[in-house]
Amino acid sequence: MTPFFAEFIGTMLLLLMGGGVVANVCLAKTKGYGAGWLAITTAWALGVFIGVVVAGPYSGAHLNPAVSIGLAIGGTFPWSEVPVYILAQFLGAAAGALIVWLVYKDHFDATDDQGIKLGVFCTNPAISNPLINFLTEMVGTFVLMFVVFYITDGELTYDSNSTLPIGLGSVGAIPVAFTVWVIGLSLGGPTGYAINPARDLAPRFMHMILPIKAKGSSHWEYAWIPGSAPLVGSALAAMLYYVLK
Repeated sequence: MTPFFAEFIGTMLLLLMGGGVVANVCLAKTKGYGAGWLAITTAWALGVFIGVVVAGPYSGAHLNPAVSIGLAIGGTFPWSEVPVYILAQFLGAAAGALIVWLVYKDHFDATDDQGIKLGVFCTNPAISNPLINFLTEMVGTFVLMFVVFYITDGELTYDSNSTLPIGLGSVGAIPVAFTVWVIGLSLGGPTGYAINPARDLAPRFMHMILPIKAKGSSHWEYAWIPGSAPLVGSALAAMLYYVLK
């Protein structure tokens, strides 16, 4: 397991669980049809959790180009590693989206609404307003990145003020999952909270190339917002962290 494969597998699992829950809740004739927003946000958060559990020991589990770039801006991750991480994240997201389509192919075929089919792969705004949509994605990613900077490892403090790291193991993935969960519940309504360029752009590309029955447009005219706003939000969080630390 190298950092590249860790990022690939972790992001693939994230998209498999995240895209999978949207398919289960929204596509026709599924067992989970109509389960609602709480089910979607919960499964996305738990998808982050399992992705971080698997990838964390080997790559730090960025699973998101905005996280890799934000950590590099904040000085806690080498810029030389960023391109490799981003490539792995995009490939992993594409693979996860492909598997979701294969698993739910019959339900894609049974669904008439083109927007619902697209929504399994990527985000689109509830109300199209580019400025507000951009702001929403930027703020959501700012919150994610700012919290990531302040997640610490467990440690024991002695009377001499010396510390002994004890680590959190897989439990360390819980704060990240909770952060994604609350972002979805609180800020996800306007845009579907991509907060991750790989999570949106790679599956959108898969929607474009896969032979999905009556799929309609992939709406690339909107893709610049989930592709760029998370990077801006992450950069702002990194700069604020650098000033405050």
